[in-house]
Amino acid sequence: MAKGMAGMVAPGRRSTCRDEVLQAAKDLAARSSDGTFTPEEVVRLLLARGTAYAESTVRTHVISRMCVNAPGHHARRYADLVRDERGRYRLARPGELGTE
Repeated sequence: MAKGMAGMVAPGRRSTCRDEVLQAAKDLAARSSDGTFTPEEVVRLLLARGTAYAESTVRTHVISRMCVNAPGHHARRYADLVRDERGRYRLARPGELGTE
């Protein structure tokens, strides 16, 4: 598990990039007045927490793999985030745009 990521995943399971991005998104949304954040804010927070993932990997997860309204460029996508018209992201709500 990457330094600073304790408590995010079950014992014995390595945190995935998705795990780390999702926790960072929750933390950033909680401290934002409108609940939104940028991909760069997620990258900076994860780097400060000592992530083992490359900046490009983190950014790809935010803008594509975890974004419900991103073009389908990946075989597996997750409905965790929603991109707004200003290029900011927020946590997806249940039932929104095909989320469960």
